[in-house]
Amino acid sequence: MYHLTKIDPLVAHTPAAYAHASSGFTQQRLLDRSTGSAHMSLFVGYLDATGSVGATVHSFEVSLYVTSGALAITAQGETTWLGVDHCFVIPVGVTYSLRSVDVATTFLAMHAPGDLDDGRRQDTFFTGESLVETTPQVPDMRDPRNQHAVRFDPHSMDLGRLARGTAVSDPTASPSMATALLAYSGIGVRMLIDQRVGAQLHTVFIVEYQPTAIAHPHDHPFEEAYVFVEGEVHALVDGSELILHPGDVLWASVGADHGFENRSDGLVRWIEYQAPQPPLQHSYRFSREWEYLASQLNQHDHP
Repeated sequence: MYHLTKIDPLVAHTPAAYAHASSGFTQQRLLDRSTGSAHMSLFVGYLDATGSVGATVHSFEVSLYVTSGALAITAQGETTWLGVDHCFVIPVGVTYSLRSVDVATTFLAMHAPGDLDDGRRQDTFFTGESLVETTPQVPDMRDPRNQHAVRFDPHSMDLGRLARGTAVSDPTASPSMATALLAYSGIGVRMLIDQRVGAQLHTVFIVEYQPTAIAHPHDHPFEEAYVFVEGEVHALVDGSELILHPGDVLWASVGADHGFENRSDGLVRWIEYQAPQPPLQHSYRFSREWEYLASQLNQHDHP
């Protein structure tokens, strides 16, 4: 099972629950239980230049990814400045507030597990308190005290650049296996949000496909969402052929076969979400490997 939608600011509105606790805030709901997902809800949030969301706490995990403008988030006694391509994790039960910083701001918001919307119980609470905002600080990706913020640097996907050594003073995230670029078959994967920065229930990462890159059909024991931001990619999802462009949003359920191919001359890039977090083993089940096994066993059955 899969669901395909598109980011469209014209359909964004202020959710009824946020009407009394926000100003200049609208939201487009992209994925939730109504589209088949139990493990994630995905939104696009819009704040005008003076927009804000008051003190809020959830019974689910949240991550924010800023796609335009600048956002100030106050949580746990600190205010963090987030620019374009900055991410931030809000753990379960942590109260936070948001405001735009002098310019209209757009951000992706992931909730894991997905919102409860059947009236059984409440999962979002507006506390009414005034969180004390400090001077917004740009997160230092090399500072070990930075617990929840990450920034995507497009240069970090450049294999040629990564092949060279860096100076001690190089102002990037400290290199390690946790922050390494995974590259294979023309595909690059850069992890952003995982347990390293406090997330327990979902992951966020960047995927890039070079021209001719291909991932053959496979499925997972978790849900995935893809927000396409650059280029054109061909996809095969549960037998349906799709052509995806910036602004498209695709969701694949547990067990949904999917594969991607870059047939263009340009780069393809998307933001990818997984919920729940993948197991240590058997995260991928490639169709062709099991089809190969079937062919081998069938040879024995039918000599």
